[in-house]
Amino acid sequence: MRLITVLALSAALCACGQKADLEPVAGQTLPPKPFGAETQPDAQDLLALDPQAAPDRSVELRTRSEEREDDPFDLPPE
Repeated sequence: MRLITVLALSAALCACGQKADLEPVAGQTLPPKPFGAETQPDAQDLLALDPQAAPDRSVELRTRSEEREDDPFDLPPE
């Protein structure tokens, strides 16, 4: 019974999400301003991914039908 209670409480705790904006811990500051940047980035700017880190995916792999080329490594099992 105690195990079920512990599992239920841990599942309820895991279900809680962060609702407020991120802020540095008291007494801490954000990382220093990047070299050449005009303004200090805030927490949301630091969390945003650049396009190279998260590229858009293309669903359409082929735009038209093409014959497959002969694959020299596609050998039958021995």
